[in-house]
Amino acid sequence: MKTAYLTHPDAAHHQTPPGHPEQIARMTAVGDALAGSDFTALMRLDAPLAEDALLLLSHPASYIDRIRKSIPAAGIYQLDADTHVSNGSFTAASRAVGGACHAVDLVMQGTAANAFVGMRPPGHHAETATPMGFCLFGTVAIAARHAMEAHGLNRVAVVDFDVHHGNGTQDLLWDEARAFFVSSHQIPLWPGSGKSDERGGHGNVLNVPLAPGTDGAAFRRVYEDMVLPQLDRFAPELILVSAGFDAHRDDPLAQLALTEDDFAWVTGALCDVAARHCDGRLVSCLEGGYDLPALVRSVAAHVRVLMEKAA
Repeated sequence: MKTAYLTHPDAAHHQTPPGHPEQIARMTAVGDALAGSDFTALMRLDAPLAEDALLLLSHPASYIDRIRKSIPAAGIYQLDADTHVSNGSFTAASRAVGGACHAVDLVMQGTAANAFVGMRPPGHHAETATPMGFCLFGTVAIAARHAMEAHGLNRVAVVDFDVHHGNGTQDLLWDEARAFFVSSHQIPLWPGSGKSDERGGHGNVLNVPLAPGTDGAAFRRVYEDMVLPQLDRFAPELILVSAGFDAHRDDPLAQLALTEDDFAWVTGALCDVAARHCDGRLVSCLEGGYDLPALVRSVAAHVRVLMEKAA
């Protein structure tokens, strides 16, 4: 089987102000990363629009309506200090969710071995009824709930290695006993959540704070000593990954010191957990990553490993 790659040109219709780190050029970078001959074997698919029924798996109708009504006919509207919407933003965010859920369907049906969803805006900071941190909808949390409701899964692991804590995913899955949420992230850093004593309503949350300056060797030790053994104990039926590449040493928004080799390593380690417990079923969704050259290298390294593990 192959690795599926889901994206859509609508991701470029979500506009942010000049100088904003979550920019349209990120999609160009992802496309460049996966344009080489190494990636011709990818199963390339359009990310579909999500029906409201999918969004309602994690967000109330009043919130979905609020976001829909905030979309301007022209220009850019500011939702908070960091989060903006333009005319194409709801569609782009909907395709991010739709792509993630369709990717779940593909791996659960055995059509693809694993998948990467290269869409924007990201999703892991969106809380139940609050957009924040560039995010409108909780893409990965919705995909987890979709896996539970549409495919009957009882153990879905979500692993977030973005440099910022996945506060939205934590909020959306806090009381979900069928989910195990793991987030490794820099502390201190925005949004300020993600301390190790935040454990979820069912002991189903594992937060792994990393000090500024943490390098690849220390990052790998934390995963080997703490994250991977707990994932093995959970024995997931599916692994979802919030693949943020802003823990890269070149990223302007934080101070961790990972490289694309470290992202390749953690991708392989998570694929190995998936191979042990769930026939390799893993879906990865793009989150952060704001230095464009580092993003190109990191996405290429990440997807290359997915393809190797799918072969």
